[in-house]
Amino acid sequence: MSGEPDGSPAGGGPPIPGPRRAPAGQAAARRTTTVAVVLAAGLGTRMKSHLPKVLHPLLGRPMLAYVLSAAEEATGTRPLVVYSPPTEKVRETFASVADFVLQDEPRGTGDAVRCALAALPPTTTDVVILSGDVPLVPPPLIAELAEARRSDGAVMTLVTFEAMDPGRLGRVVRDPDDDDAVLRIVEVKDATADELMVVEVNAGLYAFDADWLRSRIGALRPSAATGELYLTELAALARADRRRVTAFLVDDDGTLAGINDRQDLADAASLMGEIINVAHMRAGVTMEDPSTAYVDATVELATDVVLEPNVILRGATRIGEGTRIGAGTRIVDSVVGRDCVIVASVLEEAEVEDEVRIGPFAHLRPGASIGRGARLGNYAEVKNSRIGPGVQQHHFSYIGDAEVGERTNIGAGTITANYDGRRKHRTTIGARAFIGSDTMLVAPVTVGDDARTGAGSVVTHDVPAGMVAVGVPARLREPRPASEGDVARDVPAASDPGPPGTER
Repeated sequence: MSGEPDGSPAGGGPPIPGPRRAPAGQAAARRTTTVAVVLAAGLGTRMKSHLPKVLHPLLGRPMLAYVLSAAEEATGTRPLVVYSPPTEKVRETFASVADFVLQDEPRGTGDAVRCALAALPPTTTDVVILSGDVPLVPPPLIAELAEARRSDGAVMTLVTFEAMDPGRLGRVVRDPDDDDAVLRIVEVKDATADELMVVEVNAGLYAFDADWLRSRIGALRPSAATGELYLTELAALARADRRRVTAFLVDDDGTLAGINDRQDLADAASLMGEIINVAHMRAGVTMEDPSTAYVDATVELATDVVLEPNVILRGATRIGEGTRIGAGTRIVDSVVGRDCVIVASVLEEAEVEDEVRIGPFAHLRPGASIGRGARLGNYAEVKNSRIGPGVQQHHFSYIGDAEVGERTNIGAGTITANYDGRRKHRTTIGARAFIGSDTMLVAPVTVGDDARTGAGSVVTHDVPAGMVAVGVPARLREPRPASEGDVARDVPAASDPGPPGTER
């Protein structure tokens, strides 16, 4: 977490947040403006990455995105993010959703807040301090914390919890004469033997009276051990001013866990994944094995969707009502319609309309668009192509950079040869066409409505509507009339000169 190393949690907890303590008293009568300050100046060296810690992805979004969303939901105002030169990319990434202030040197959480205060609007009455590496912080907790500070008449309120193993977390020492009041926050290295027995610890989430904070932030003094300014020292300053500091005690449910390394990131993803899956199931989604359903926070699932075991849904994926996603399927940034069945297949940036069946082992690559009622079987691959309604592409075929009309049949082994070594070319296949097994369509080429190709044909020239192309290279034939049995007459292709003396 940002700031002091011993003042915030790093462990997990139960999958669903527990009940919060209700704030005491009534809300302040005067109009308040609360702004959340988010600390994101730390590079996060324990992540061992060139990417700033708060930009590491977590179930479809950068870690910091969750904190910013929670902050704005709780306060109704744009959050203010403190960044540093090594985390400049944070400002670039979130410029549209937050305001920013630079902390030139990493001199601790107290210095970060000092920088933020200079950038806050003068009308700000309440300041909430959040850490950018605590992505599971619940928005209601932020709002309740700010309200509790005002109701308690305190200048500073901090979130605390009782840890089974406090470890190196900062201990919260309460006033023996006023159990709601905090005397001080003690770091482990400075704690006495009695203070180390305290199990109530600092969660690293604070609410302040903005006027008092502005007046006292300059009184912080550098730590003798690190030279940094620690926000926790404000508790002692408030007591010296005879102002109240209170604690907002919550359950240790894991949602306030800070992410410091890759293991913490994995733990947060696991906990967040459980929360996401429970929410979907309560909304009408069936997960046959929730522990193996990996669903990003950005995914949308309609009612009566069924997820079989070992399903991965990423990014901006949307799944329509009544669709079944079979075991072993991975879908990324794709839209799937109603009443579809997708089995053991991969979809990437694809669009699938209603009542489509896909798989097993099919692959829809970016730009694939599958029409209503189409069937794509095992080892069918589609890239940057429109497959019309009712098309049958059952197995072992590749359709790339193509347009396939409705109710066309794509035989096994069909390939659109779309790349000539320099450029991509398109293939157009009309409606109700029949593409025989092992057909190679050498783009650019057009096959008309109701046309057919024979098995093993290499089609290098257009096939007019209703015609048949057979052979290597393919030659055109008229379709066999029913009355003529097996007889068919060869017709030269448009660019085929034909035998000597042939007229066109």
